[in-house]
Amino acid sequence: MKHTPTPAGLAALEAQLAQDLEFLELPAKPWVPRQMHDGLPVRDVVVIGAGMCGLAATAKLVLTGITNVVAYDAAPAGLEGPWVTFARMQTLRSPKTLNGPSLGLPQLTFRAWFTAQWGVEAWQSLDKIPRVQWMEYLIWYRKVLDLPVRNSVRMTGVAPVDDLIAIDVEGSETGRVLTRHLVLATGRSGLGGFAVPDFLKGIDRTYLAHSADNIDFDALKGKRVAVIGAGASSMDNAATALEAGAGSVDMLIRRKEMPRINKLTGIGSQGVVHGIYHLPDAWKWKFFDYTASTQTPPPRSSTLRVSRHPNARFLLDCGIVSVEQDAEGLLVETTQGPMRFDFLIAATGFSNDFSDRPEFAAIAPHIRTWSDGRYTPDMGPPRAGMSEAPDLGPAFEFRERVPGSCPMLSHIHCFNDAAMLTHGKVSGDIPAVSAGADRLVRGITASLFAEDVETHFANLIAYDIPELLGDEWADSTPLLQKEAVQ
Repeated sequence: MKHTPTPAGLAALEAQLAQDLEFLELPAKPWVPRQMHDGLPVRDVVVIGAGMCGLAATAKLVLTGITNVVAYDAAPAGLEGPWVTFARMQTLRSPKTLNGPSLGLPQLTFRAWFTAQWGVEAWQSLDKIPRVQWMEYLIWYRKVLDLPVRNSVRMTGVAPVDDLIAIDVEGSETGRVLTRHLVLATGRSGLGGFAVPDFLKGIDRTYLAHSADNIDFDALKGKRVAVIGAGASSMDNAATALEAGAGSVDMLIRRKEMPRINKLTGIGSQGVVHGIYHLPDAWKWKFFDYTASTQTPPPRSSTLRVSRHPNARFLLDCGIVSVEQDAEGLLVETTQGPMRFDFLIAATGFSNDFSDRPEFAAIAPHIRTWSDGRYTPDMGPPRAGMSEAPDLGPAFEFRERVPGSCPMLSHIHCFNDAAMLTHGKVSGDIPAVSAGADRLVRGITASLFAEDVETHFANLIAYDIPELLGDEWADSTPLLQKEAVQ
């Protein structure tokens, strides 16, 4: 950034935000009765993940007066989410004007944060938001709202305890935490983590990495590298390898043509944001099946970042048949013939299959997915990645595969990319994350109030602070009797 930041400008923005919150009476006063269980305190909500979605959810909870919450993230402070770890693009894909996790507060937007420090002229000259700068904004977002985030804490298990949820954690905080609601704000990785094709299983990790791994790109200098896929992460990883001095990088692209049109972005509107969830299931399937089949193109800038290197090749109509490991590295049999590589990067996305995640072992068998009856053959052909998507309720809550088998699922909320088929793209991407957080918290709020309704009614009866003291009027009824006698 050529312009010099102005700390005074940021201080002024923070003062304006504080005033806006005061005018709006935010955060709302705490209203949820505190609970104890066998002498242990009970959280109202625990959020797993403090990336963008986790911060937005936590902020919305606190602003709504649900303050007995905590967000845990396995990463150290400042390294939450993908932005300064496995995200390797130079700038964000999203337009700079999107309000992101600002929750309807103008002073909480990236634009306000940026303009306060670098000015209007710098904003107008900014094309796309630099990836690292977006992380700096999220760090400020957490700080200015004083969100209850605890870092270097990993959830290792979840289990029912009476009508509560117990989560086991380890790291900077170790032990068991009791909560009434659990929010899984695990971002793009969703529920299942890395998706690795069968033809790569068994390959030594010395020769293989997923695009979201911590890759030592310097070690690829002079090496023959292959990257699977034609999406944004494929391009970003290929470009990073080339810039680190890879001898060659081949993009192995199964399609005959590169995808060029971002279909879902083309129809972006508040109708899509708020309307997808209420569509019949057949229409939901139709929308996301079509966008999956057409695929999202990589950004133009990311593609040019690769193609500017003379030692990069785009190999279209080049599907992978098999991969074998031998003394010379990797022998990759493709539809265009055999090829030799020293290292392969699989930009193959993430999976909704959570059966292999040990922290979900107690709940995974009970979670209802779209393949458990919500998807029907008349919607179209089954599609991997969609069929195993969780079948969620209106507040992103899981549903039971067998009613009564795991009641706590109704209080575990899937606020991550795996919710897309049920809820639309409101819990994983920048454009609509505020709408998603609002939908989530409205549901949790209603649930908490209903569960404590007896306490709230008792408080209603017990409330005895008078607004009238009794000296504001005189009872004129006796005068009516005197007037009647006269």
